[in-house]
Amino acid sequence: MQPTPKFKYYDATALKRAQGRQSLAHTEFLRTGKLETRGDWKRTDKRYMSYPEVAEQTGRKLEKAGTLTHERINGFHRAIRFPKLIFHRTLASMPHLGYCHVTVSKTRLAKQEDVQWSFYMANFYAEIGDGERFFEAISPKFSRMYFAVATCPAKSGDRLEINRTVGDDGVLFHTHDAKLAMKSVLMLGARNEELRKVIRAI
Repeated sequence: MQPTPKFKYYDATALKRAQGRQSLAHTEFLRTGKLETRGDWKRTDKRYMSYPEVAEQTGRKLEKAGTLTHERINGFHRAIRFPKLIFHRTLASMPHLGYCHVTVSKTRLAKQEDVQWSFYMANFYAEIGDGERFFEAISPKFSRMYFAVATCPAKSGDRLEINRTVGDDGVLFHTHDAKLAMKSVLMLGARNEELRKVIRAI
């Protein structure tokens, strides 16, 4: 027996459309005195959505936002270019929340060889944890989160994992501020001090 879902989701667009039809019918009645008998506008029942439907809708929005973010960072300066590598994940227990991978690159950090890293954005804000629970204390305070993590090949060799020896336990930056996130990504992508000066001045 499956547990009852914690959240119930409904199609807000369909509900708004139905309510709009109802409003128009009332206006028509006041104007003409004729009562519309069709059942269309009377039906304002909410159409509830399944978790997979919500996850699919969330994913489309995340990837659209990720694509726009990638275009913005690549449009800053012709000398800074990042590959487009867009994919998303939603949270299993809350499919209206998720995160999107935007790009991956390598950067030479202080006292480090070239460090591979990935840049993400999310439609929620949370503390970045360690171990199995990467996102901790999900907060409604901010509706966006941007972060980059250092990566390295996993011991199994078939995937990447967070390189906890770099930065703050693998986290290179973590913010809700879109402008600060853009500056941080550009700084990671800048190849010389001249470009870094331009970025700092943003």
